[in-house]
Amino acid sequence: MYVLDASVLVAVMKAEPGSEKLLRFFNGSLMSAVNHSEVLQKFAQLGGSVENAATLISGFDIHVVPFDLKLSAETASLWPLTRHNGLSLGDRSCLALADAMTGIAVTADTAWAKLDLPGIAIHVIDR
Repeated sequence: MYVLDASVLVAVMKAEPGSEKLLRFFNGSLMSAVNHSEVLQKFAQLGGSVENAATLISGFDIHVVPFDLKLSAETASLWPLTRHNGLSLGDRSCLALADAMTGIAVTADTAWAKLDLPGIAIHVIDR
């Protein structure tokens, strides 16, 4: 099972070069509500509508998982392990969800390639 970082969905929705290769990760994938919010915010930042972005996302086979107390604690526990790589709250929420679901965290963020997090599978997309 794939757990998507916001960077993956943003690349597809912006139709960045090579983004068509990313669609294979979408079918039945998961995304933290924190990462979902990041995607919506990115489109607002670019002058788009949050509502339109939410509608686009809903057209993909991606299940948005609520950010509950358990994921909150797991996300916080990853900070000491990832702070030297500059990972954001959103990045860590994706990793926490991947860990909780025994899934594979998928990102377009190359900084994740330097992570060594025992028990958390990470796939950095090569576009």
